[in-house]
Amino acid sequence: MEYPKVETVPLLQRDNRFIAQVTLPNQEEPERVHVKNTGRCKELLFPGAEVAISYQGSATRKTDYDLIAANKNGTWVNIDSQVPNQLAAEGIASGAISLPGLVGPITEVKREVTFGSSRFDVVVETATGQTAIVEVKGMTLEANGIGAFPDAPSLRALKHVKELAALQKEGYQTYVLFIAQLESVSKGTVHTERQPELSAALQAAMTAGTQVLVYNCQVTADTIELKEEIAFDLAIEFKETK
Repeated sequence: MEYPKVETVPLLQRDNRFIAQVTLPNQEEPERVHVKNTGRCKELLFPGAEVAISYQGSATRKTDYDLIAANKNGTWVNIDSQVPNQLAAEGIASGAISLPGLVGPITEVKREVTFGSSRFDVVVETATGQTAIVEVKGMTLEANGIGAFPDAPSLRALKHVKELAALQKEGYQTYVLFIAQLESVSKGTVHTERQPELSAALQAAMTAGTQVLVYNCQVTADTIELKEEIAFDLAIEFKETK
């Protein structure tokens, strides 16, 4: 996908989870922009970082720009938290993302479907009557070529992983799909140090039959596309770079 009207600018500061300030060319006053990710992103969004902003000017918005990506050591990292679900649904529908264990052609791909007390990102139906439930998570955290989730502890992710394990036992095919929003990762894992409960829940879900997939992406300042599947290894001890 391609974003409209993108320019790269220096970040002045991040005010809160939703708002940051950048410097625009030929403008003395800082410009407030909407941050498309409520995670910490501290290794990406720091004063002086090069970031990509997309013009979204509208009378109904409080800000004219979305902050969509950041340059980390020469590599663009997309931080738009809405993108992973879109890439996942499109990738599954097109066959670019394979869901192991499904038999027969896919007949329907639905988004935001409720099972029990939770709404899951993607649900897939096949011609053989199988139903696959896919929970999608964006991955922006990286160190030494390893991508990790979460950037910040996620109670929602923990709840969904536990429910996927239960649904797997009921006969559904269940998946956790990580979309690494950068290219420079060769493996994905869980940041166990940050959220040990999630790591334990994911291990239990995998034991129950839930499958975990990771795909990385080709990213520029104004584009992001799926690239390829990479390995997932829960045993990796992820350490953030200083």
